[in-house]
Amino acid sequence: MDRFGNLAGAYLHTPFCAAICPYCDFAVVAGKDDLIDRYCDAVVAEIGMDLPWKPLDAVYIGGGTPSRVPGHQLSRFLEALRRRHGINEPAELSLEANPEDWTAETAASFRNAGFNRVSFGAQSFDDSVLVSLGRRHGPDQISMAVATARTAGFDNISIDLIYGSPDESERSWRDTVEAAIAAGPDHMSCYALTVEPGTELGRQVGRGAPAPDPDIQASRFGIADSILTANGLTRYEVSNWSRPGYECVYNSIVWAQGDYVAYGNGAHRYRGGVRSRNFRRLESYLKAVEGGESPTAGEEILTGWDLELDRLFVGLRRSAGVGVGEGGQAFLGDPDGQRLLEAGVVSAAGDRLKVENPMLSDAVLRVVLGLKVGEQGPDGDTLVAIDA
Repeated sequence: MDRFGNLAGAYLHTPFCAAICPYCDFAVVAGKDDLIDRYCDAVVAEIGMDLPWKPLDAVYIGGGTPSRVPGHQLSRFLEALRRRHGINEPAELSLEANPEDWTAETAASFRNAGFNRVSFGAQSFDDSVLVSLGRRHGPDQISMAVATARTAGFDNISIDLIYGSPDESERSWRDTVEAAIAAGPDHMSCYALTVEPGTELGRQVGRGAPAPDPDIQASRFGIADSILTANGLTRYEVSNWSRPGYECVYNSIVWAQGDYVAYGNGAHRYRGGVRSRNFRRLESYLKAVEGGESPTAGEEILTGWDLELDRLFVGLRRSAGVGVGEGGQAFLGDPDGQRLLEAGVVSAAGDRLKVENPMLSDAVLRVVLGLKVGEQGPDGDTLVAIDA
């Protein structure tokens, strides 16, 4: 286990959005801002129900749109974590934000609350792509948000982008990545647009709308990697690049199979070999916590072989790879794993197993899951939730 695996993290979910993007399948709600105060009370109460743990090295508030929640309420989250678990100094304290919510006043409010890292959901710098993705901001608001965050004292800023929309051209994507670099972030995340069941995008594709083309998405990934690398950002995970020393600590804990607690509706945690998740529906979560009950909806206890394969599953996301171990030996001994090795999709040098072609990571992870003995987690998923 590397240094990130020895650290402790916490994830807190805020489900509130002005509108739900057509591609989003997260645990979110729109038009329910009147529940923000009640929800924040519940999250603070849930933290208070938890058993005291070790001091935290990273806190990540995701959503949803955390920047729709007032700074003084998010400050309550941090104070509750300090009372229950403690927070090490210095710690990475992150929140997600939408550019249209970000003003000098809100930036100052979140900085005064103690946050030192912000991740902006930019998605694109192309107006037409932003419209197709259901975003409510324009390109200029992204650059302004980054500049305002710098002025407020944030010294760790990330920009998220989405590639592969049918409305996006190669020129548009190049311009987007270059505009993002020009804004001066310390960290970048680039995600392929995916069609999830139950989303508006899923319904549109089901009615005949064009779906993202995987070959085009592979090309877009290569363009992003080339531009970002040329500008001093190094890819350290399938979809994440950073300047040296600005890797996201919270996500690195998750990928190193480190422990993290989580609070809020739909939140997933991993602690002491147990993965568990909260009720996804906001109403179910509030009912449980306000009734003095745990909002945990299900859990999976990982031991033995399952624990080893889980280590591979999360660790292979990282560019540094993961120690081979017994699971890696089984992977390399599997016919499909051997074919991926021979094709150069994975490498096994020394004691490290690495994915060399990140666009084929899903193929690698399917082999890992195929090695799994017994059932998967509740609802048939792996209970691995990554929130960058």
